[in-house]
Formats: sequence, structure tokens, C-alpha cells
Amino acid sequence: MADLGDVKATLHHYLQETRDNLIWKLDGLSERDARLPRTATGNSLLGALKHCLNVEAAYFGPTFGREFPTPEELVPMSAYDEDPQADWYAREDETKDGLIDLYRRVGVFVDQTIDELPVDAPGQVPWWRPGNQAVTLHQIITHVTVDLARHAGHLDIMREQHDSAIGVYRDSSNIPDGYDWPAYVARLTKLADRFG
Repeated sequence: MADLGDVKATLHHYLQETRDNLIWKLDGLSERDARLPRTATGNSLLGALKHCLNVEAAYFGPTFGREFPTPEELVPMSAYDEDPQADWYAREDETKDGLIDLYRRVGVFVDQTIDELPVDAPGQVPWWRPGNQAVTLHQIITHVTVDLARHAGHLDIMREQHDSAIGVYRDSSNIPDGYDWPAYVARLTKLADRFG
């Protein structure tokens, strides 16, 4: 656990924990299952991971005047003009393992930005509205961690729908063992039906 007295270390700890949780939700999935759309808007586990890796690369790269070493592996800003969902699905030439590897390399890049800059380092988010572009490293770590945590929740639900794999952590589900989930769902359904 990070030293709670060290703001940057604490923020970094929670960013890394969220990153790890995103990646493990793809454990054991086939290429098809990782890519399969699971919502009415086409969200997939692999697509959400690809979105998150591009979010991290952008916010900790150009915002602080840095460029990811292999920018051709990322979704370029120009791609969004043609397809606003360009970072939300894996192309045919991308693989689950390849995108997980890319995300880990993006993590190393992001970690270098965090390690090298003070928590109050200034940055500019180029795609934010003029007048609102000025940020600090502290703001960006917080902003990105919140964004990734939201998407981690999406992956939680998508993975549970797929094979009932649930839980916060890979080695600790944080869910009661031996619980009668069908009975619980039936009880909640009955309760909801009272309002129908």
C-alpha cells in the first residue's frame, strides 16, 4: 500500500490497482468472448480495455508534452473524425494479448510521467475546451483514475454476464461465499414487481 502521507504515491497506487483490475477481467476469455458486444451500444471487454489504454496514453502524454514511444500503436486523434468509436473495439489486426501487452507498456509510460513530474506539474489537455485546458498532474491522475474506475465497473458487469465471474480483485472477490444468488435475484425481482 502507498504511504498515505504521500499524495502522489497514493494516487498512483489507486491508478495502478484500477489498471490491474481492468486487465484481469479478460483472464481466460477467448478472442471472440473478449470482443463480443455485450451492450446495446456495442461495448465489449476488450473494447473497453482498448479505450482505457488510449485514455491513459493521451492524458499522460500530450497533456505533459510527452509522446508514447510507438504512437502508431495508439488510436490517432484523426481517427475519431471518421469513427467516433475508434478506440472502443479491437480491429481485426489487433489481438487480446497484443492489446493487454500494449496496455502494460502504456502503464510503464504513464508511470514514468508520474515518477518524473511533481504532483503540481502543469499540463494542457489539448482536446478540452479553451479556457479549461490547464491542469496539474494531480488533477490528471485523479481524473483518469475516476474514468478508469467507471470503465472497470463496466467490465465487472460484462464479465459477470458472460460467465458469472465476479469480484473486485483477482484473488479476493469481496462477494459472500456460498450465497444463494438465484434466490436473492428472485427475492429482489418479487420486490421490484410490487411496483409494477
